[in-house]
Amino acid sequence: MRIGIDLGGTKIEGIALDSGGEIIARRRIEAPQGRYQDTLDAIKSVVRTLEIEAGGQAPVGVGMPGTVSRDTGLVKNANSVWLIGNPIDRDLEKVLDRPVRVTNDANCFALSESVDGAAAGSAIVFGVILGTGVGGGLVVNGGLVDGPNGITGEWGHNPLPWPRDAERPGPTCYCGKQGCIETFLSGPGLSRDHFHHTGTQVSADILAGDSSDAAEETFRRYEDRLARALSHMINIVDPDAVVLGGGLSNIKRLYTNIPVLLKDWVFSDQVNTRLLPPRHGDSSGVRGAAWLWPEE
Repeated sequence: MRIGIDLGGTKIEGIALDSGGEIIARRRIEAPQGRYQDTLDAIKSVVRTLEIEAGGQAPVGVGMPGTVSRDTGLVKNANSVWLIGNPIDRDLEKVLDRPVRVTNDANCFALSESVDGAAAGSAIVFGVILGTGVGGGLVVNGGLVDGPNGITGEWGHNPLPWPRDAERPGPTCYCGKQGCIETFLSGPGLSRDHFHHTGTQVSADILAGDSSDAAEETFRRYEDRLARALSHMINIVDPDAVVLGGGLSNIKRLYTNIPVLLKDWVFSDQVNTRLLPPRHGDSSGVRGAAWLWPEE
């Protein structure tokens, strides 16, 4: 048995998996806002509840926004800002009285979909998050690639490739730069682009169900940008599969239109990389956290 914790900005979800990957216990609570110690206590409570229901103690993996710096041992790059500057892995080990493995939530998504998800059996898998932000994780031969800086797969904070004149210099990103992929391809980025061209403010999930000509033009721009951005990753990593996650991964037209557009940008005579929807959906992150402890 192993336990996975998905530490989000608004909720904490935990599951216990058996050796075959079946969920034997699940617990979800609201995440404390702005209070670091309360966050630790909440995770402890979820773990204890799962162990009571599952009937035993287990190793714990945690997926979180941001990452733990290799140099300082402290959280960085987290949009849940109360986590920043704290040694969350060491503090959780004290609270839970056992080793804990902690990584970025996009890494957990990629790991889940490569272990027993949509890309199971693939040698190289790039997992993409298209949601409130844009993130990614890379798995090679079943192992998570984290890198010396702990930022492998952070394609969202690279500039949009082959920018068109109207895309320069691009929207300002929270990281302080302009024109980041995240500012174009996140849910808020999609909504902002639609508003810029139509004057109508609408959320990305509502826009996905809009069949108007204006919405169609918005999605054509989005798909063109997504194809260019993914092509950069395919040119560099050449993955067997790209799995989309996050709220925008539910837009079915992406899986038909993007593979056609990739041919214009990927440096190859044929694009054999598969673009896949997630098998485990919203559960991929928490499942990947559990899979941070593989079978010995």
